[in-house]
Amino acid sequence: MSELGQKIRTVFGSAAILKNPQNYDVFLGRNLPSFVKDFLISQYAKPDGTLRKQDLARYLDEHIPSNNNAVKARLRNGETLTLLTRFIVTTNLIANKVQFQIPDMGIKQNETLIPPYLVEKYPADLIDGEKWGLLKVVYMPPDEDGPGHVELVDFKPFKPLQKLDLNLYRKFRTEFSTEEWIDVIISAMEYNPASFVSMTQKLEFISRLLPFIEPRLNMVELAPKGTGKSYVFGNLSKYSWLVSGGAVSRAKLFFDKARRTPGIMHDHDLVSFDEIQSITFTDPLEMRAILKGYLEYGKATVDNYEFMSECGLMLLGNIELTSEGFPRSDRYFDELPGVFHESALLDRFHGFIEGWLLPRMNNDMILRDWTINVEFFSEVMHKLRVAPEYAELVNNAIQVPAKADTRHLNAVKRIATAYCKLLFPHLTSADQIDKAEFDRFCLQPAIHRRDQVRQQCANIDNESSFSKPMPDIRVKL
Repeated sequence: MSELGQKIRTVFGSAAILKNPQNYDVFLGRNLPSFVKDFLISQYAKPDGTLRKQDLARYLDEHIPSNNNAVKARLRNGETLTLLTRFIVTTNLIANKVQFQIPDMGIKQNETLIPPYLVEKYPADLIDGEKWGLLKVVYMPPDEDGPGHVELVDFKPFKPLQKLDLNLYRKFRTEFSTEEWIDVIISAMEYNPASFVSMTQKLEFISRLLPFIEPRLNMVELAPKGTGKSYVFGNLSKYSWLVSGGAVSRAKLFFDKARRTPGIMHDHDLVSFDEIQSITFTDPLEMRAILKGYLEYGKATVDNYEFMSECGLMLLGNIELTSEGFPRSDRYFDELPGVFHESALLDRFHGFIEGWLLPRMNNDMILRDWTINVEFFSEVMHKLRVAPEYAELVNNAIQVPAKADTRHLNAVKRIATAYCKLLFPHLTSADQIDKAEFDRFCLQPAIHRRDQVRQQCANIDNESSFSKPMPDIRVKL
């Protein structure tokens, strides 16, 4: 245990967890994200961090079976199962019923039913979209009324931290210096802070969390393979959805006209396109048009339906590097699919992450220490999204030149606000901040990330708005 790990354990108490790789062996064969693993570890861990492995293994066998065929066999044999799982709710308007599917256990939508009394009992939780929850299911054999199906007979949403106290989290933050806190965040992302060789690397790495913590923050990261992009965006929050390759449609993202149901961006904080070079769009021109409107205003119109959301969009792609570790070309956005090769669309992304500055993941980067429970940290980020005081803090802390470009200014403000939430959650007004730290860790990184977008748009389009330098935004004296 490191000195920082001991401090985290002392300060965070029950919200801290020991990242012992041997503890996580119990999950082999089960595809579970980190926020679920950490929740379960916290239920079966002793005060010293060691795990009651046999007890947890029994729970997993009972509630998260790894054998899909065994689940169906037990249901068919008349067992009532209680499953902790990811599931997807869909309203079937043609059949006038609500159904669900459990992809990880092989249970398909056309095999299921959610009875009306449960939909009425949980109107906010059993709406269309992906969920996590504790499902009580039973198999109803065929009868004169219809074929057999798996029926949901009870349900408990997976929300173990409904009473999270942000003020207590802010108090925890005051126990750490800024440099220590950056290491705390890296460890909360399940990586060893000591494996990063500079503050530049550390800031680049934790910048991946910005769209988790700030509403409708849209960013691009290009990095060589093996730098952990998929892991961060696919494991740290149940409010995030990772799209890994394949075809993407307007119906999937925004609104399905046939089913009259909103898409995945309606119910998530963040949607990430992983391996962006391998993603195709069913109608590229339609997608470009709808993205331009949504990324700018947070809404889009499909037929007579107005789609509105605060979900951010993250583009994750690979980029080839020279032997010195830098991109082969200064036209970074050429690596993106053709639908994004338009400055008017790219200009709506707020910032850029230079993933080539990050080390390739290796065994020494795996955390073996005490840190913040991932489920706790993901809930903190989710709640900080709607905390309004940080945007006001940034507005009051900066000095803006006359006639500053609106998109550049708004992007800098939003990124700086996200950095404030991430690094200085205990500061809620401009008179509390250290101006030098705010400039170093919030404002200058925000300006740089936006300037990268400006330069890449200038490579595509020689409009004067992109050729001009960034507005001279400064910390107010």
